[in-house]
Amino acid sequence: MDNPARRGICQGMAQDQDILIVGGGLNGPALALALAQSGFRVGVIDALPIDTRKDPGFDGRAYALALASKRLLAAVGVWARVADHAQPMLEIKVTDGRAGEGPSPWMMHFDHAEIEEGPMGFMVEDRHLRRAFLDAMADAPGITQYAGETVTAQTVDATGVTVTLASGRTLGASLLIGCDGRRSGTAERAGIRRTGWSYGQTAIVCAVAHEKPHGGIAHQFFMPNGPLAILPLTGNRSSIVWSETDERAAQCAAMSDAEFLEVLKPAFGSFLGDIRLEGARFIYPLNLTLANSFIADRLALVGDAAHGMHPIAGQGLNAGLRDIGALAEVLSEARSRGEDIGSPIVLARYQQWRRFDTATLALSTDAFNRLFSNDNPALRAIRDIGMGIVNALPGLRRGFVREAAGLTGDLPRLMR
Repeated sequence: MDNPARRGICQGMAQDQDILIVGGGLNGPALALALAQSGFRVGVIDALPIDTRKDPGFDGRAYALALASKRLLAAVGVWARVADHAQPMLEIKVTDGRAGEGPSPWMMHFDHAEIEEGPMGFMVEDRHLRRAFLDAMADAPGITQYAGETVTAQTVDATGVTVTLASGRTLGASLLIGCDGRRSGTAERAGIRRTGWSYGQTAIVCAVAHEKPHGGIAHQFFMPNGPLAILPLTGNRSSIVWSETDERAAQCAAMSDAEFLEVLKPAFGSFLGDIRLEGARFIYPLNLTLANSFIADRLALVGDAAHGMHPIAGQGLNAGLRDIGALAEVLSEARSRGEDIGSPIVLARYQQWRRFDTATLALSTDAFNRLFSNDNPALRAIRDIGMGIVNALPGLRRGFVREAAGLTGDLPRLMR
């Protein structure tokens, strides 16, 4: 006979799902797939229609997926759908300097061969990754998508949580999970406050095609106003994430493609030959935002809803996927013990696992950005010497490679 308690369903409240997830970007679908694999009935509420999410129009955005994140995507059935579009990252080169003057002689160079576990990570374009998640959810039993719907209210009692949608429909579950970004309405409605600040920087994101092959090498060039990341895509193409001052980024956004290329070229350099824009440009104001708690009554936060950080290390999505692995593991183990998956004791295990790690990562990226995004001669000398020391010590260098690959810390089972 079916035992509702073991399935995480509380008596008393009519429940449409075991778990409701708000947010259909990347973290929400990844979590839904991980939970469905463990036998949970999951509902994903997304403000955008599925056709909008699947729009194949090339927008230039891409994600750096660490090796550990690739393992999670493989475990939930997504990696096979994007593998042909994934570009392995074989090396990372970190340099310091000024646009038009070239990098300083000091640099950090990390090679995947130092960890003997394959590439450090993979670059996958947004257009391929989103479609793969949507297709995987459509094929997965136990997942219901509520596309084109927004949550207007959420209430909690001893037996579960109920959300009201803009359409007037209500849904019930044992647990509500917010995957709805840095301005999480789920967190706000639960009374969870945030700590953070603006960097006065805006990321300019686009893609370029170039004459010469990139060799699977990712470049991070630190300049006084912010870093320029040149990340390898399939073919002779690279993704650009350029952090500039808000004012300068707004000026760049208003430029024609030809004008923008003339501004980009001195910073990009000529090492890949002539470059041209491929697709649209996007701008994203940069800030640090940490939820003061990752949990509330019958509620948990994941990804940017819990922690939004500077893209300087490309760890935003990877940190969210770690949240997903940890939360899926905590909930699956709780259900196997017959516990209420929405209980404070169960959710506290998730917070204890992830909060310190993500706060440390967010503050580390904050400190790194402040150290490098300036033209102070004393700080420039300190950071260049520091890069030289790291590059000269194999043990330190290997530690950085393992960190970039997401292989350090307490890894969830889905990432091992």
